[in-house]
Amino acid sequence: MRRQQLSSIEASPAGSLSTPRKRVILHVDMDHFFSAIEERENPGLKGKPLVVGADPKRGRGRGVVKTCNYEARQYGIHSGMPVSQAWELCPEAIYVRANYSLYVETSKRIMSLLRRHADAFQRWGLDEAFLDVSSRFTTCEQATTLGENIKYQLFWQEGLTCSIGIGPNKLIAKIASDHIKPDGLTVVAEEDVRAFLAPLPVRRLLWVGQKTESRFLTMGIKTIGDLAAFSLATLVEKFGVMGTRYHQWAQGIHDSEVSGRKRTRKSAGHEITFDENVENRHFLQNALDNLSQRVHEKLVSRNYLFKTVTVKIRSGDFQTITKSKTLSSHTNRLQDLQKTVNELSQDSLSQNRTIRLVGVRVSNLYMLKGQKTLA
Repeated sequence: MRRQQLSSIEASPAGSLSTPRKRVILHVDMDHFFSAIEERENPGLKGKPLVVGADPKRGRGRGVVKTCNYEARQYGIHSGMPVSQAWELCPEAIYVRANYSLYVETSKRIMSLLRRHADAFQRWGLDEAFLDVSSRFTTCEQATTLGENIKYQLFWQEGLTCSIGIGPNKLIAKIASDHIKPDGLTVVAEEDVRAFLAPLPVRRLLWVGQKTESRFLTMGIKTIGDLAAFSLATLVEKFGVMGTRYHQWAQGIHDSEVSGRKRTRKSAGHEITFDENVENRHFLQNALDNLSQRVHEKLVSRNYLFKTVTVKIRSGDFQTITKSKTLSSHTNRLQDLQKTVNELSQDSLSQNRTIRLVGVRVSNLYMLKGQKTLA
């Protein structure tokens, strides 16, 4: 286990932050979850480049990389990459299809273990969770032993490692869990939040994607510290209400509660806006496959079935096409979703036009008994 405790960083009094109440939050992030489970089930895979998500079919397969182990990442492979591109980077890697039922069952056991340690608990997908432990600890440093115990219990019970961040709010805990991976433990004391964030690339701030990062870079904002010190008025002028939020987050201010409250949701979906308009049909189909897999993962993690599929495609001239299909019965099979998405997008993608946005959404949901609603 690799550990870093950031309680000795020098910070000026002006840099310390306060929140409405003292909180101690843990963010637990399982390391390369899907591929780690495959390695656990087949120890012969350990130490070899492993890619989970699709069959490359000698480099001509469709679909995207769901996840990969750290050996595969050394070749430049990453989640969301077309599997055909991953094959070009590392044809000698081992490619396996995702076994969602196995991942879900493992996730349930992990979340049950984590929930026992928390005053308030919030699951993020299959492999991440927030734990509020403020009733037992008054400082983040005091929760270090709990973090170590959780890591030991998960490895003993599941044979898997995780990375944990401990901080005074969810934002800091999440960024801290990514600070040292794999098998890391990073503790950020409340008084050291700004000093911790300041040198990090601005892309490390949650909700800053590639497009927003590019805009920040043109403004001379390279680090989170640059963003925290930037003119709030200019940020609001450039980004509207989000400018205020970016400014607050860059200072480590984030008051969202850890909450596992159920929320009824009638649909689930994802969409992506490309940095540049796209003409390549193969690229667009891969993007839709990737979105379908992300939607499917969300459904499976909450044990939902779907019946209606909707595809959204926006062309370079901002014409938006939306098509839907209702299946004969409810299902949760990825192949049903991808096949329907492919049918709905066929005509739109075959036309001679550039595309700036694609999206996939499912509705008419049915939750199997005893499961949580989508969050």
